[in-house]
Amino acid sequence: MSTFSELVQSRRSANNFVEGVTIPQSELEEMFSLARLAPSAYNLQHAHYKVISDDGMKEAIRKDAYGQYKIHTASAVIVVLGDKNAYLQAPEIYSGLKLLGAMSEDAYEQTIQSINDAYTGNDAFQRDEAIRNASLSAMQFMLIAKDKGWDTCPMIGFDPEAVKATLGLGDHMVPVMLITIGKDNQHKIRPRGYRKPVNEFVEFI
Repeated sequence: MSTFSELVQSRRSANNFVEGVTIPQSELEEMFSLARLAPSAYNLQHAHYKVISDDGMKEAIRKDAYGQYKIHTASAVIVVLGDKNAYLQAPEIYSGLKLLGAMSEDAYEQTIQSINDAYTGNDAFQRDEAIRNASLSAMQFMLIAKDKGWDTCPMIGFDPEAVKATLGLGDHMVPVMLITIGKDNQHKIRPRGYRKPVNEFVEFI
């Protein structure tokens, strides 16, 4: 296990992978068990994942992603989804705290009402929240994967409607990004692209 600063500095987006490398499902499950600890608004946990390692399905997703070769060589392609209807699970998510006595009945009712007020009938907000919170989860997953020795690449170059059709997704699921994962076929660390100095993107007020 690396220190966090080493982890952040060593992570790169992999543009191609070593073919034929399999990621055990148990290892993926371990990574997702840590990724689920990522923050989300109201703890609604908007993120959903489809892990695709089957070669035929990978090629179908590759077609939806304009034929990008990295999907072909990756051990798996992970479809990151945001659930616009995540707020509907709020009673289930908060009921445990109420049963344990960690949340009063009044606090429970107020929390559920606040969530419903924010989300109900507001499609734009539901979509924005699905994307925001799934993105937080996805970044945490990529850092966890790197810590476990796997390389990743987040991808936004795909047709969302085509991905939804390929996977048979409902309208409440928003394809946020794809993540290819595997072993980078580069044998040395590539120079990092230009990064702005702190004073160009941070303002202290």
